[in-house]
Amino acid sequence: MLIESAPRIGYVLKVYPRFSETFIVSEILAHEAAGTELEIFALPRPPKGATHIREAALLAANEDLAAALERSGPFDLVYERYSLWSYAAMGYAQRTGVPGLLEVNAPLIDEQIRHRELINRAGAMQVAQRLFRTATALLAVSQEVAAYLRTFASESSIVVVPNGVDPDRFPMGPHPALRATYTVGFVGTLKPWHGLEVLLAAFAQLHHRLPSARLLLVGDGPERDKLEAQVNASGLVQVVEFTGAVSPEAIPGLLARMDVATAPYPSRERCYFSPLKLFEYLAAGLPVVASEVGQVADILTHGETGLLCPPGDPEALMDALVALHDSPALRVKLGAAGRHLVLGQYTWDSVAGRILAIAQGQLVAQEWASYA
Repeated sequence: MLIESAPRIGYVLKVYPRFSETFIVSEILAHEAAGTELEIFALPRPPKGATHIREAALLAANEDLAAALERSGPFDLVYERYSLWSYAAMGYAQRTGVPGLLEVNAPLIDEQIRHRELINRAGAMQVAQRLFRTATALLAVSQEVAAYLRTFASESSIVVVPNGVDPDRFPMGPHPALRATYTVGFVGTLKPWHGLEVLLAAFAQLHHRLPSARLLLVGDGPERDKLEAQVNASGLVQVVEFTGAVSPEAIPGLLARMDVATAPYPSRERCYFSPLKLFEYLAAGLPVVASEVGQVADILTHGETGLLCPPGDPEALMDALVALHDSPALRVKLGAAGRHLVLGQYTWDSVAGRILAIAQGQLVAQEWASYA
């Protein structure tokens, strides 16, 4: 099906995006900038109560979503971000003969079992099987998510489309090479899979060698107390700053305080994400030191657009940070190359363009498998 200009899209989300959810808002704004007309449908919030009651309510909400799509249609395209219990949107697209694109950010069944609670496992699996086989195309945010989807659907329906960034939020200013301090930074939620214990261990070694080093941790989360205790035990209270939760508007200014940004993932297991922090670091023109895992290793080229080190290795991370401290020229080179990479391939505008191209059958999995 060839979509004419200014297509009308039914866009289905788990919840209507708060402006703190910049990645969803940015994706929506990019679609609108591309000339599309968006009708946004937000799934209802589940009622309070036992897990099985919440699951049943979310499953029953498919009837209301189907009716809402029927009332608001017709559409040229239906787009949905995969949620655990929603299948009505892809069913509507199939019935009306329009492309149904399903964005998949994670293996949600596995996540729900691992991190929360899932009672109706069979029901969740039935929804996933139904969705993944009904959608015209499955947009996996990473190769790892694509591998998961291959257990449900054919290769020909799966396309890898990583997340992106709005580069206008991160104008590249000068990063002074001769500051009095050398600030290492991190942005994200303080959760175990972000490897902050490893970062703190590496920073303790770095500060021993470079007393001018500082660490700026932007964000909040359940690991904060544990991390603060680690900082106290290492005697680094005066040189490590926890900002706590900050608004999206504050992020560019905080990135500007950093000399180097990090993504110190601790393990190669379960690295299925498309890390927004990486794109934001690169858009800000910061040199990046990151673990060689998942999509991070696919996007960064060691020594050209970033420095990669083995996951969970504080000494390797410290060595990379020292190398960047000792070579301001390398910092400038990596920062400029990283921003160039983002501007060329990983903006939300380019993501929106690829999505429309996929809907028109102009892209297949092989064409985007290398993130070209």
